[in-house]
Amino acid sequence: MHALAIKLARKAIQTGNIRLIDSEGTTHRFGDGEGDPITIEVADARTERAIALDPTLKFPEAYMNGTLTFREGDVYGFLDTVFSNISRAGNATLLSRLTDGVRFLRRRLDQWNTIQRSKDNVAHHYDLSTDLYRAFLDEDMQYSCGYFARPDMTIDEAQLAKRRHITAKMVMDDKDLSVLDIGCGWGGMGLYLAQMTGARVKGVTLSEEQLAIARQRVIDKELEERVDFRLQDYREIREPMDRIVSVGMFEHVGVNAYRTFFDKCASLLKRDGVMVLHSIGRSDGPGSTNAFIRKYIFPGGYIPALSEVLPAAEKSGLVVTDVEILRLHYAETLRHWRERFLAIADTLDEQYDDRFKRMWEFYLAGSEIAFRHQGMMVFQIQLAHRQDAVPLTRDYIGEAERDLAARETEAGVTGARRASDPTPLHRTG
Repeated sequence: MHALAIKLARKAIQTGNIRLIDSEGTTHRFGDGEGDPITIEVADARTERAIALDPTLKFPEAYMNGTLTFREGDVYGFLDTVFSNISRAGNATLLSRLTDGVRFLRRRLDQWNTIQRSKDNVAHHYDLSTDLYRAFLDEDMQYSCGYFARPDMTIDEAQLAKRRHITAKMVMDDKDLSVLDIGCGWGGMGLYLAQMTGARVKGVTLSEEQLAIARQRVIDKELEERVDFRLQDYREIREPMDRIVSVGMFEHVGVNAYRTFFDKCASLLKRDGVMVLHSIGRSDGPGSTNAFIRKYIFPGGYIPALSEVLPAAEKSGLVVTDVEILRLHYAETLRHWRERFLAIADTLDEQYDDRFKRMWEFYLAGSEIAFRHQGMMVFQIQLAHRQDAVPLTRDYIGEAERDLAARETEAGVTGARRASDPTPLHRTG
């Protein structure tokens, strides 16, 4: 194993119990020996060199390909140990800083998301088998951060609380409001709005798989007169709207198109309208997309810092009326997803091979770690044209949530508990 890489790793990892068996059979130890043992074995010298030169991409690739295996422990335990050490000490190797710098410089090219390229990027991830997503998401198939109003919530309860929380911020105080849902996914947010507030919802997505499910759900709930889901890019919409909501879509816009996004929303939102944007963000300033995530999971995607988002919103003429930061909520959401995915991974053999399953395990584990140790968070921004478009204080949010919760059962909306829900962790943020 590269002596310099071993030396740097020992300097970075001060706590924990990690052992690495290299291609020559030599065992290297990292940490103080406390905690559950994690033993990794690397199959060949070529893999070692690749990981030493570009660990962000080559470590997960080696795990996917089976040239790096775990004799003890697992991916999550390893990443948790490594990044809890790095975040605590602020350690980063010179080489990793250089490769991250190069990725930062080329990020605008990576995120050049034309309408066709956006559709291709969405298809790469969201047009996988719907059965895969059904297996580990909640009953409503919400593929974005839940809202853990209580630490003992199940994933279904947290996702219902998220829809309720966003709806409250949209100030749905009139019947028959028109709502645009940008990036409607499998339809859960739009359907909730129609059921609970009587809104007329237009949802747009670039995923054909998601659209088919969303449209069927409209039929099943007999909401054809109130909900219209379409395969359409948000840049092609023309109709003015009373409300706009976007949940988990902004991460796919790309830094080049932030001004385009907010200019479009400003042109569509009526003068007395309200918009709520829910997106993953980074709390440590602008950066670049993780190399593994960009290549295998979300091509064209980027997680923005608020310092990149707010200037674009301000230049569009929209007024920021509220900002909320959800810190560890997505970590808890991802924990539920990861545990559910691992529980059903063996049933995926007919559709997905072991390489795919290891790739998704790494994606879910790595994403959870990013929210626990690497400065990732979720922001909800409320926007309007007018300062008086929303009430003077935030009391209305809690009041609306309580009213919605009281009416959900009657409307047939529930956050059902499942026997497969993992034991709650008593930590949230």
